[in-house]
Amino acid sequence: MPDRSKPKDKYSIPLRKQIWNSRASYILMSPFLLLFLVFVVIPIISSVFLSFTSFNMLQMPKFVGFDNYIRMFLEDDIFVKALKNTLVFAIITGPIGYIMSFFVAWLINELNRGLRWFLILVMYAPTLAGNIYYIWTYIFSGDSKGLINTFLMNLGIINDPVQWLTDSKYNVGVVLIVIVWMSLGSGFLAFVAGFNALDRSYFEAAAIDGVKNRFQELWYVTLPQMGPQLLFGAVMSISGAFAVGYANAAITGFPSSNYSTHTLLLHMLDYGTIRFEMGYASAIAVVLFGIMLLTWILIKKALSKFS
Repeated sequence: MPDRSKPKDKYSIPLRKQIWNSRASYILMSPFLLLFLVFVVIPIISSVFLSFTSFNMLQMPKFVGFDNYIRMFLEDDIFVKALKNTLVFAIITGPIGYIMSFFVAWLINELNRGLRWFLILVMYAPTLAGNIYYIWTYIFSGDSKGLINTFLMNLGIINDPVQWLTDSKYNVGVVLIVIVWMSLGSGFLAFVAGFNALDRSYFEAAAIDGVKNRFQELWYVTLPQMGPQLLFGAVMSISGAFAVGYANAAITGFPSSNYSTHTLLLHMLDYGTIRFEMGYASAIAVVLFGIMLLTWILIKKALSKFS
């Protein structure tokens, strides 16, 4: 009698045998996996452990339970302000930067090849410049020589220089402008690559089916083909939006006046690298990581229709 039993699928094979059958792939992946384990997985696990301790980097960590988290939410007013600022920056700059990156990549893709790659370089260059903040501090300098102050005083709009970077009424807006302007990072390059890899035959089929303009093409043809790029761009946008801090410190000082641009990243650096309270700094890092992870899960579900 012939064997009529159903063929075994790959999930019925023991894990050890699956790994052995794919050993060549795992060998090629091993350098990355080792670096990922050492520099990502182990630090995350260590941060979670240290968040329940009191650790000054000189003595052995002392377990204190949830004291760091209780102190964080109930006693540390600066943390609450940093949390609010971080959420404000993330809610404003994250979606704006994500949408702007996508549409700039879409518009550039419509140009001829030479002009397209020149504009891609121009758009991406600010993220590679390490001293770009000095340009912004000159533009928004609080003295009469600052570019914005000079322009407004020549027009007669203001009589005295405005302290754009130190006045809490203005410096938040300045930081928002800089962060949005610098948001064309790796997510932007992913969108550019996605547009270049589109299957043009789908556009021909869509035209036959009745798609009449570029916006219909974008919704019905382009976006369904760019699921991986949309998800990658969202991940990079989340990481950049919640990890704001270095631009704030470079432009408005560390700490800023009245902690107006203080974020969770800066609060963590304050306690970890200045006060050497690594247990408390680790607790801040865990909270920030949890917020980013939750946001990523929500966005992944929202983009699931395109993946």
